[in-house]
Amino acid sequence: MGFKKQVRFLHKWLGLISGLIVFVISVTGCIFCFHDEIKDITRKEWRFVEPQNKSFLMPSVLQQKAKEILPKNTASMVSYYGRNRSAIVYTYSDTENLYLYFNPYTGKYLKTENPKTDFFIIVEYIHLYLLLPDYIGKHIIGGATIIFILLLISGIIQWWPKRKYDIKRSFTVKWSAKWRRVNYDWHNTSGFYISLIVLVLAITGLTFTYEWVGDSIYKTFNLGGDKAEETKTPVIDTTKFKTNSITAVDRAFIETARLQPKAEMFFILLPQKKGDIISTGAYPHTLRYDHQSNYYFHPLDGKLIQSDPYDKKTLGLKVVEMNYGIHTGQILDLPGKIIAFIASLIAAALPVTGFVIWYGRRKKSCKKIKGIKKPLI
Repeated sequence: MGFKKQVRFLHKWLGLISGLIVFVISVTGCIFCFHDEIKDITRKEWRFVEPQNKSFLMPSVLQQKAKEILPKNTASMVSYYGRNRSAIVYTYSDTENLYLYFNPYTGKYLKTENPKTDFFIIVEYIHLYLLLPDYIGKHIIGGATIIFILLLISGIIQWWPKRKYDIKRSFTVKWSAKWRRVNYDWHNTSGFYISLIVLVLAITGLTFTYEWVGDSIYKTFNLGGDKAEETKTPVIDTTKFKTNSITAVDRAFIETARLQPKAEMFFILLPQKKGDIISTGAYPHTLRYDHQSNYYFHPLDGKLIQSDPYDKKTLGLKVVEMNYGIHTGQILDLPGKIIAFIASLIAAALPVTGFVIWYGRRKKSCKKIKGIKKPLI
């Protein structure tokens, strides 16, 4: 068996094994691409507020308001999404997680969102875990993604023109031919055109499953180094603690806003137990989770302990933190999302067109072998 025949054999069986999962991953990725834009249209009543010429309410105030509404829940994070957007208090209990929307200027309660019933969060969990327990689903998704990368490589090897006069044919679809030929050409040419984009999407997607992928990206762009060392949270002495100070959270937010005056989006991770560090983050653009600056504060007095502004981070960490934006196309705003959507849609079609090619050849083999109901493959 020649090299290309071996590659074809590998491509066929890897495709049959992973095709359905790749289809699900790609379709859910398409749906999720524009989730923010769709939610802004369909949920504008509680996602947007009238911007006012005054400061936001302090996180402790919103935390207290959330406690009044859900006394059995504990607030884990307060996020401010922009001057014209609502603030969200993320809460949890033993049985559920709930997100509470507030007007950041007045504290008016707007909406409670349950991620278990939210369409786009369900789509995201299908994309990440197939709605299975995360410790099972992520490995199925991760394995299928690795197989898909191998399919891309083996597909390019098969697509590669043998002769010079085959080059033009390899880049086009013969639309005037019979539908099986059109399907074959579409599978080959579309796979080639999106190969680089979906390869980036697949690799960045693997970082959500396997930590070693993110570590490898970090080391590649830094020519070595330890990501855990650069991103470790400072440690403080908790032996003298009686309780965390609520005002420390407010001071941490005020200081973060002072250090990043041009930032549009902030989050404050609230201490969950005695002595927990207060972590904050600032982003230059609303609903863009890259170019972030991170700060760590003492939970008693809100004193700044450690600063990790974006411009002081290494190239490797910057790239790792851009991973979500790259994976969703968000890094290039709307044009990037459109590119990611189209690439994911074509990627979803590849298992379908590939199955049609395999099934057509299988039927053809059956006709050639008379008297044998099943092909000998």
